[in-house]
Amino acid sequence: MNLFAYEFMIRALVGALIIGLAAPALGIYLVQRRLALIGDGIGHVALTGVGAGLLLNQSPVLVAVIVAILGAVAVELIRERGRTSGDTALAMLFYGGIAGGVVLVGLSGRTTNLSAYLFGSLTTTSNTDVITIGVIGVLVLAAMLTLRPALFAICHDEEYARVSGLPVRALNLLLAVTTAVTVTIAMRAVGVLLISALMVVPVAAAQQLTRGFLATLAGAMTIGVLSAGTGVWLAGTIDTAPGATIVVLAIAVFLTLGVVAALRRGARRRGSATAPATPAVPVEPPEVALGR
Repeated sequence: MNLFAYEFMIRALVGALIIGLAAPALGIYLVQRRLALIGDGIGHVALTGVGAGLLLNQSPVLVAVIVAILGAVAVELIRERGRTSGDTALAMLFYGGIAGGVVLVGLSGRTTNLSAYLFGSLTTTSNTDVITIGVIGVLVLAAMLTLRPALFAICHDEEYARVSGLPVRALNLLLAVTTAVTVTIAMRAVGVLLISALMVVPVAAAQQLTRGFLATLAGAMTIGVLSAGTGVWLAGTIDTAPGATIVVLAIAVFLTLGVVAALRRGARRRGSATAPATPAVPVEPPEVALGR
C-alpha cells in the first residue's frame, strides 16, 4: 500500500522536509555559539504561549509565536546588557517556560491538547499549516544563507565582528527571533521537546566528516532532509510517532558517521606509522645563508 496516496501523509512529508531543511541551517549557528540547547529553552517558553492561547481561547500557535519571540529577545538583551552567561539565560528559559506552561495549561482545563505540542502531531497538519511552515521555512533559509558571512562572524568572534562594524546586536536579535519562530512552527512536526534535536543532531553528524563551514552546512541540511523524509515514511509504515522517528533516525546517522570517522582516523594513523620517515632537510647556519 502506498502511504503517500493519502493527502495527510503528503502534507506531513512536505512539512517535515521543509523543517528538516530549515532547522539545521539555523542550528549550525547555534552550535557555533555553544547554544545548542537554546531550542529546548525557547520550546518551553512557547509552551507558555500554548497555555496562554488555550486559556484565552485564542490560536495556541499564534500566541506561542508571540510569546516565544518576546522571551527570546528578552533573554538576549539580558545576556548582552546584564552580562548574564549563556547557560544562565538558558536556565531562565527552561524553568520559567515549563513552569508557566504547566500552570496556564492547568488553568485552561484542556490538558488533552498538550501532547500534540509536546511531542508533535505531524499527520494532523492542515493545508494552512503546511503553507505557514513553507513560508516561514523559506524566510528562515533565505536569512541564514544570505547573511551567512555576518552571522558566522558574530558566532565565531563577537568582539571582532563589532570592531569590524557589523550590527552585532541586530544580528543577535535576528538569530533569537528566527530561533523562536522556527521552534514554534516545528511544534507540529516534532514537538517542543524534540525540536532542538533536529537543529543540533544533523549539524553534529555532519561535523564528523566535513571540514569547513559551508561543507558542514550542506551536510547538515542534507542529513536533516533525509532524516525527515525517511522518518515520515518509516513512521507511517511501522505506526510510530513521526517526530520521534525523525529524531531517532538523525541520531542513528550521527552514530554511524561517528563510527566511519573513527575508522578513517585509525586508518590514517596506521598509514602514517608504516610510512617511511622523510629525511630531515639540513638547515644552514644563518651566516652561511646570508653569505650567498
